[in-house]
Amino acid sequence: MKMAPTGTKKGILERLGAGEVVIGDGGFVFALEKRGYVKAGPWTPEAAAEHPEAVRQLHREFLRAGSNVMQTFTFYASDDKLENRGNKLTFTGQQINEAACDLAREVADEGDALVAGGVSQTPTYLSGKSEDEVKAILKKQLEVFIKKDVDFLIAEYFEHVEEAEWAVQVLKATGKPVAANLCIGPEGDMHGVSPAECAVRLVKAGADIIGVNCHFDPMTCVKTVKMMKEGVEKAGLKSHYMVQPLAFHTPDCGCQGFIDLVEFPFALEPRILTRWDMQAYAREAYKVGIRYIGGCCGYEPYHIRAVAEELAPERGFLPAASEKHGLWASGLEMHTKPWVRARARRDYWENLKPASGRPKCPSLSTPDGWGVTQGSAELVQQKEATTQDQLKPLFEKAKH
Repeated sequence: MKMAPTGTKKGILERLGAGEVVIGDGGFVFALEKRGYVKAGPWTPEAAAEHPEAVRQLHREFLRAGSNVMQTFTFYASDDKLENRGNKLTFTGQQINEAACDLAREVADEGDALVAGGVSQTPTYLSGKSEDEVKAILKKQLEVFIKKDVDFLIAEYFEHVEEAEWAVQVLKATGKPVAANLCIGPEGDMHGVSPAECAVRLVKAGADIIGVNCHFDPMTCVKTVKMMKEGVEKAGLKSHYMVQPLAFHTPDCGCQGFIDLVEFPFALEPRILTRWDMQAYAREAYKVGIRYIGGCCGYEPYHIRAVAEELAPERGFLPAASEKHGLWASGLEMHTKPWVRARARRDYWENLKPASGRPKCPSLSTPDGWGVTQGSAELVQQKEATTQDQLKPLFEKAKH
């Protein structure tokens, strides 16, 4: 099979309209946190300006693995998040976003990839501020995306459909194609709005592409997008669909997803999906009619390569990274040990139940369920650093 094409780039809606598969990238904040460039807690993207070489390299690895989209590393780059709870940075939001756009464009131009400028939910909304205040925060980020002429825009990681609608309205005013992703599961958003209703509201707000990202595992996210698709079709509307899930198994999660897991964020590794799990996910997403298929937190380039390899028959080519990976473990035919060579077959890996290696490790955990979301006084944010007096009641609550 041939490798990735080069030549004149088609836009995102042109590709999806033609039924092409578009493959997204992975979760930059988690990947770069593990590499030592992002701080867990604030999860802000100053690495784009502080360590551009690290961000550039990760973009290149996802491009080589098969990504069609280089999403700017601008997650949580709104000024209210950059300044939240004592987070003091040496770069402004504008500087971070400009650096992120330049890096994404540089790497996208090395292959057949588009640049997507991304915005996400804001502390301003969680604190109960007005629509105008939230939209002002989002509009400020858009100035950079317009200046840098990104190919399309993504509103992602929204827990509440109301804020996502506001974001779509702001992004749509630029005239660029707009994608909107909620971080919800089958139970709907944090105020109980169903996936079907959320989908209809996003389409009516002006989104060209809708779907979900983060918070849940791939199969749960595919199920949720299927519910959204059914809602849109029932309403007599049309849309393109995308999915960018976690790379972690989350069967025990409630409405809020993996943030409620006791392992979040520093002990999630036992839950990581294998490359073979990713192939199954890619096939299932394709079967339900999703054509923009990528990943979020926990995704590494080899996960995206697995997606690209599974969908190579539909795309007509393999990613460059497949040069170093035999399809369905065929590379193991070259191993020196005969019992390892015996694993060079699809049925072995498709049917394997990986062990954790932890004798007392439970298969599931009991997630936290505090029932706190937008509208709760406990979620009002602040610029000042969190104090020990503010932490003590949280520690006590967590004991019960």
